[in-house]
Amino acid sequence: MSRTGRERNVLVHPPADPDAGLTGVEPALASQAPAPQTAARPEADAWGADPYADALRNGHGPLFLRRTDGWLLPLDVERWCAGADAADLSALRRCEGPVLDVGCGPGRLVAALAARGHRALGIDVSEAAVARTVRLGGYALRRSVFDPLPGEGRWGTVLLADGNIGIGGDPDRLLRRAAELLAPGGLLIAETVPHDLDERVRVRLDDGRAPAGSAAAGLFPWARLGSSALLGYARPHGLRAEGQWEADGRAFVALRRSRSARTAHQSADSRNSTAVMSSQFPRNTSGDSPLAGA
Repeated sequence: MSRTGRERNVLVHPPADPDAGLTGVEPALASQAPAPQTAARPEADAWGADPYADALRNGHGPLFLRRTDGWLLPLDVERWCAGADAADLSALRRCEGPVLDVGCGPGRLVAALAARGHRALGIDVSEAAVARTVRLGGYALRRSVFDPLPGEGRWGTVLLADGNIGIGGDPDRLLRRAAELLAPGGLLIAETVPHDLDERVRVRLDDGRAPAGSAAAGLFPWARLGSSALLGYARPHGLRAEGQWEADGRAFVALRRSRSARTAHQSADSRNSTAVMSSQFPRNTSGDSPLAGA
């Protein structure tokens, strides 16, 4: 697939105090929208606690998603905690405008985007993931994708990498939300499994040390999709395929949001709220916010 976006030339610099990038936006979000319920969601409880937090702090696994039938999906913590690799860069080269990395984990993509001149924000339900992203010099918020977010309807690109199309266990709901977050004509870049699959399961995080009899503890819904299944879920939300590719055994799909389609939940109130919230976004030393110029 040929590149469709132009590289931006403005480098986003993190604040001198990394925590300032978080504390500056948290009160603004809280004052302009209902308090997020992230911690009340089963998946937020799981990703926000051990063993995921321990794996991120240590920079390695073992860590798995365990299905109720005992099947294990290894999670590539070492890759997540390293720098962006060639497969990552194949996706990042296609990013346009300000980028929202959904489920940013330890922040390698947010950091790589900033280095490439993109304004970028990571969101994650894990406090450890957000803290590590900020330490890398990126902007990040502890949020679920389903919580109120800065810049709704103005993001040039939304990223769903590293299996994050599975968030919430309901691809239809997640893709509807992604369409709400994107600007008209914006780009969704999602990583899929490299074969035909449409699976919805209940899983828990497992580092191999869970005590006997805990199989039902910490379960949350998850999904895994191949590219064909993803395209089927995306079409009703005005998201059309723009490209598909594989890199180092990983599969990606780029989808373009229609410039004319309105999402089901857009309203004048939400647009006004977006304008207020985005004005409170952390600013760099040049006065630009990650949404400026969008």
